Amino acid sequence: MNHNDIRRGLPVLKLFLLVMIAAGVTACSSSSSSMEPVPASYSSSPEINPKKPYSNVMNRMSDPRVGLDAGLFDAEEAIWNLELVSQTPPPEKYLGVTNSDLAFQGNYAFQGNYNGVMVWDLTNPQQPSLIMDYLCPASQSDVSVYGNLMFVSGEGLGGRLDCGTEGVDQAVSQERLRGIRIFDISNIEEPEYIANVQTCRGSHTHSVLKDPEDDENVYVYVSGSASVRPEEELPGCVSADPDEDPNSALFRIEVIKVPLADPESAAIVNSPRIFENLTRAPQHGLTEAEKVQQAEQLAAARERGAFIADFFGRERVIPGRIIQGFLAQIVEERGGSGEPTAADSTVLRESLVERLEARFGSPSDDEGEGRGPNQCHDITLYPEIGLAGGACEGYGLLLDISDPVNPKRVDAVADSNFSYWHSATFSNDGKKVLFTDEWGGGGQPKCRDTDPLEWGANAIFTIDGTKMNFESYYKMPAPQTTMENCVAHNGSLIPVPGREIMVQSWYQGGISVFDWTDPSNPVEIAYHDRGPVNGERMAMGGSWSVYWYNGLIVNSEIARGLDIFKLEANPYLTQNEIDAANTVKLDYLNAQGQPMFKWPSTYALAKAYIDQLDRDNALNGDEIRNIRTRLKRAEMASGTMKNQMLGDLAGRIEGSADNSAHGEKMRMLAGTLRDLASM
Repeated sequence: MNHNDIRRGLPVLKLFLLVMIAAGVTACSSSSSSMEPVPASYSSSPEINPKKPYSNVMNRMSDPRVGLDAGLFDAEEAIWNLELVSQTPPPEKYLGVTNSDLAFQGNYAFQGNYNGVMVWDLTNPQQPSLIMDYLCPASQSDVSVYGNLMFVSGEGLGGRLDCGTEGVDQAVSQERLRGIRIFDISNIEEPEYIANVQTCRGSHTHSVLKDPEDDENVYVYVSGSASVRPEEELPGCVSADPDEDPNSALFRIEVIKVPLADPESAAIVNSPRIFENLTRAPQHGLTEAEKVQQAEQLAAARERGAFIADFFGRERVIPGRIIQGFLAQIVEERGGSGEPTAADSTVLRESLVERLEARFGSPSDDEGEGRGPNQCHDITLYPEIGLAGGACEGYGLLLDISDPVNPKRVDAVADSNFSYWHSATFSNDGKKVLFTDEWGGGGQPKCRDTDPLEWGANAIFTIDGTKMNFESYYKMPAPQTTMENCVAHNGSLIPVPGREIMVQSWYQGGISVFDWTDPSNPVEIAYHDRGPVNGERMAMGGSWSVYWYNGLIVNSEIARGLDIFKLEANPYLTQNEIDAANTVKLDYLNAQGQPMFKWPSTYALAKAYIDQLDRDNALNGDEIRNIRTRLKRAEMASGTMKNQMLGDLAGRIEGSADNSAHGEKMRMLAGTLRDLASM
């Protein structure tokens, strides 16, 4: 999430204009009304999914999350199938400053913030303790960890190499940091800032790759989405298109190699152009309600005499700061002084478009001859399967990362229901992938009852070899108000064995837990939501990111701090399944690095599989009761008797597996029982 237009690598001034005159507060992206078709070879997703008319699946207005009272730390809450363990506000110097993404290591949660990084000790989740906060302003301060190293993204123009809080005022400055900061966290309470790697477009986000075949290095994939820096600030930065200059900083990502024995020598080792030959993706325009609202706003602006121009594809109200600058320019041009006159205003109205184009460039400058994306937002790395999911502006990409330095695109999908492909999550077996759409950029209310559920949602794909095939959409179903920024954002899998269950943030839509084991039919099974931060005006807040980590669900709340949840047993998720999930222990977790979950053979795992067979009606009631009774007796037994009872039960289940539609799950249960018998 940022306040830059990240569609075309705009110059800084043009970027400023679009931020100022965007409809609402733009955070991560901008929508386009382009509807050009995508070549069939690049798209396996239809413009409108005919399989599931998702917008009509429920009576949304009856949801308990609708109509919650507003407040910063006293908002009304709705919660279902979750326990809120604790809610911890940020320390004073971070209060009112955006909390961003999370990383985890040991018992620690690392929370990014536009003012720096906070580290929380989660040993007592009822009362997390702040053990370190490192003041180092940057946008967005997304954070990752590996071993004794911490990596922090910086993209905004105000970030300083020395972590100073005074910002950077100059257009070109040797004090500016845009890229990756590297810290030594051997002493977690006193991080040491040891290096940085500057990049031409900064680091909006980044992904840390630990190659299973390389124990000497880690790699950082950098997604920079801001305008290209002047070469005077960072030599080698080229803003021209690649066909004009092959060294262009556009249409590429950066790969940084970090030697673990010498992290100070970290450097860019490749800038792969993973977007080659992609054309501009189809996108939807405004909703009908937004068109009406926009027309009303323009009419009101005309009534009060505002300056309006047809610019970048539609009529826009030009902000006062820009108008004041133009009027001062006109006064200077005529050799006058003092306040602008009515005649000066007339001159400006007649020349407004020309002056806008002269200062910020013509809209045609950014069309790029129909080119596709020139950057990714997030790249989720799944090294155990050698693949990554690139959420790249107008496309979802499947990347081969078996050679970490040279990622290769193997497939790309587009969908006109999507506005801005933001992040990706794989199923644990790597046979499915889910992409999120951050329609409106994270700063706009995109979960209103008038918004289609296919927009600002998730799209789920199955993976056949190296091809992605569209299956369905999922969007948090509860309508939110016009005062709540809401759209799909970051989340992670919860390691429930045999199922794909995910917890996901939706900004002020709260958090949603849903099951997408059946990729054509995702189902919500738990949630938490608060009322708006402010009930009278738009105020940023809500869940930036939420992840499962070693039995806890940890939420980075933009305005309110850090939330910790636990799952509660319910008809959709049994206690045995929760207990089995909690046997998975991770040493660390990064937002864009996906680990492969592996479950130790325990009685909780066996019981979870039995619960799932029961839920799926794989066996009749008598058979389920018989299996549970035999397992309970075996668990109470010991020695040879226990081993024999477990082995016999495994044999019975295996004998029935071949004739069952749920044979795979039955064999997983039998395998767990045999493992228990051998212990």
